[in-house]
Amino acid sequence: MFRLNKLTDYGIVLMAHVARSPEEMPHTARSLAKETKLPLPTVGKLLRQLSEHGLLSSHRGVNGGYNLAREARSITVAEIILALEGPIGFTECSVVKGLCNMERSCAIMSNSQIIGDALRDALEHVTLSDLNHEMAHHERKHDQELVASIKPAARVAEGVR
Repeated sequence: MFRLNKLTDYGIVLMAHVARSPEEMPHTARSLAKETKLPLPTVGKLLRQLSEHGLLSSHRGVNGGYNLAREARSITVAEIILALEGPIGFTECSVVKGLCNMERSCAIMSNSQIIGDALRDALEHVTLSDLNHEMAHHERKHDQELVASIKPAARVAEGVR
């Protein structure tokens, strides 16, 4: 199973939230922590890292905070992962050489590289705007299912009166 660490997951949540917001005003760490329900120290740490890697721009002052450094459609999930975890790979040896003493005789190292390249390529084709589009679609579907489940209950309640 390919897994992201929890901080990277939270970083994607933050970036998607900032991208989804209609406000032009910069987001503060405090407001983002409240809106995403993530711990403030974690949000602060992630905002600094994402800003250092050029994914968010920070603004100082009374009306300061963070905004996307570029449009949501030009920021990929791969960039966020790279900023928070480092290079994307299927195995550690496909990213950093010299970690394993079996590296010279490994029969599957090239296969791991192929898988890592495919994974990286897939993540480079998913943008923040894609994530928010999918979230909106999922939320609409959930709302439609909720309404559909309420209607029969409402009919039963009307018949009881």
